Amino acid sequence: MKVPYSGKLVIASRESRLALWQAEHVRARLMELYPDSTVEILGMTTRGDQILDRTLSSVGGKGLFVKELEVAMAEGRADLAVHSLKDVPMDMPPGFELAAVLEREDARDAFVSNDYAGLEQLPDGAVVGTSSLRRQALIAARFPRLVIKPLRGNLDTRLAKLDRGEYAAIILAAAGLKRLGLPQRIRSFLDPSQSLPAPGQGAMAIEILSGRSELRALLAPLNHAPSALAVSAERTVSRAFGGSCQIPLAAYATIEEAGMRMRAMVATPDGKQIASAEAAGPSSSSELLGQQIAEMLRAQNADAIIAACKQDA
Repeated sequence: MKVPYSGKLVIASRESRLALWQAEHVRARLMELYPDSTVEILGMTTRGDQILDRTLSSVGGKGLFVKELEVAMAEGRADLAVHSLKDVPMDMPPGFELAAVLEREDARDAFVSNDYAGLEQLPDGAVVGTSSLRRQALIAARFPRLVIKPLRGNLDTRLAKLDRGEYAAIILAAAGLKRLGLPQRIRSFLDPSQSLPAPGQGAMAIEILSGRSELRALLAPLNHAPSALAVSAERTVSRAFGGSCQIPLAAYATIEEAGMRMRAMVATPDGKQIASAEAAGPSSSSELLGQQIAEMLRAQNADAIIAACKQDA
């Protein structure tokens, strides 16, 4: 039930074009819900945006994209932060919570190239760019003849590197390209059966301070229950293995008439060792399904695979 509100809200956001699009989207939704309110955006640069010469897995992980935004909330300079959910650490820091998960966009990976239609068409030795160990592992497993190189920077920076010829192709999240009005850059979609998405990929989340129950109530109409249940199951799998960008881990849940179905995998970065699992259950028991999948992966030696990843990191 929507509650009336006529005060001011400040949204903390990274300053990349995609992050600002997401913040503006949430701002517009809030203005529709509470037309008498004032909603502003506080743009910020995070350490994750500043460190572009090293992979995320080597400099501290995806939490680098959210820390400064959390500080702004803790200091009272912002009321909420909008994130791409796959950038949010699996364990929230004390004093913070996710108040809403918006309806999920396309969760698939996208193949982007100026010269080729798909991974299958790339010649031997072609360079593929990706920022994700998960994508690296999945590509290496299927196409060991390709060369995979790190790709950092915001979406526009990554596309510019492709256009300069530094890569024959790059792999990006389809959701970001669609949100920025760039679906024409997608040459093909990677089916989840071949490139299983990251936990939370395609979903946006709103973070707040845990004690702000009045703010949680204001944001409740933005929560999309099916999306929230699906990503909860995915994040449960990742959390079971200490999920971070140092681990090639994928988890993707969908809600069907019969309930929720989820697939997950962990792998070594070279794609030579992979554990995968699939299960279904009631959508209302999303975390239990995530725990079940995690145990199925452990039965396939997932812990040893992850230990090997951490040793090589």
